[in-house]
Amino acid sequence: MTEILQPGQLLARGVCRHMLSHDFVTVEELVPAPGLRVDVMALGPKGEIWVIECKSSRADFQSDRKWRGYLDWCDRFFWAVDADFPTELLPEETGLIAADAYGAEILRMGPECRLAPARRKVMVQKFARHAARRLQGLRDPGVPAAVSP
Repeated sequence: MTEILQPGQLLARGVCRHMLSHDFVTVEELVPAPGLRVDVMALGPKGEIWVIECKSSRADFQSDRKWRGYLDWCDRFFWAVDADFPTELLPEETGLIAADAYGAEILRMGPECRLAPARRKVMVQKFARHAARRLQGLRDPGVPAAVSP
C-alpha cells in the first residue's frame, strides 16, 4: 500500500534530501519538549542542530503559533516553503528554504544562536533515540515501542 503524503510532508522530503548535500542527517516530527513537534530536525557534522518548519500555505503559516518555541531547541531556524508561498509573510530574522518534493535550496541562512552544551546533549540524545525508533519500526512494524514518542 502506498502512503499518500501531505503537502508539508512533501516539502519535508525535499528538505531532507537537500540537507544530505550539506552533510546533515535528518529526522521528521521530532518532539523537543511537550507541546512542540518540529517538522524536520537536522544534525550537522559538527553537532550543529537546525530546525526546519515546512509551510505549505498562507493558512498553514498563520495558524502556527508555536514556532518561536522551537528557537530554544536549535542553533538555526528555517522555514521551508514552495515556489508559490508568499515569503513576505515570513519573519526576516529567520532562515528561508525553497523546497519541493524532490529537493531544496537555502535562500537565507537563519541567524546562529548556539545551544548551551547541556541542551545540545539532550537534543542529540533525542535525535538518536527518535531515529533508532523509526528504524526499528521499519524493520519490525509489529513492535509498538518502535513507534511511540
